[in-house]
Amino acid sequence: MRSARLAITVGGGVAGTLDILQASILFGWDIPKAIAGGLVGPRAFHGGVGMYVLGMALHFSIALTWAAVFYLASRRLGFMAEHPVVCGLLYGMVVENVMNLVVLPLSALHARGPYELKDLILGLAVHAIVIGLPIAFAVNRFAPKAAQNL
Repeated sequence: MRSARLAITVGGGVAGTLDILQASILFGWDIPKAIAGGLVGPRAFHGGVGMYVLGMALHFSIALTWAAVFYLASRRLGFMAEHPVVCGLLYGMVVENVMNLVVLPLSALHARGPYELKDLILGLAVHAIVIGLPIAFAVNRFAPKAAQNL
């Protein structure tokens, strides 16, 4: 069975789960409150269960959005779905850069550098694996085959 909805749901769900697990292990189990802080500001850190749930909802919404973007791009660029390892790894790095350089600075927390080189490299590697690969493999496995445009 193949469908866009299935590919996006599986890709975003697996990527979101792996990402929140790795972030929680590295940075603590209150990381969903930090995610909520991107929307509501620093008061999220003092919130309770509601902020935790909001952070989780935002996190998985973002993961599903990244999966949908990959899926849509793969419809125009068929090689993305046909080469999930290379394209997935690169896509995960793109996601990491967009989140760090665009989304976080524009968030209510206004998070921005300076960044240390080791943290940048670790972020690129982790997100290539936990975000890019699951999304690319889900699209390769569950999406309808795209017409070969390139």
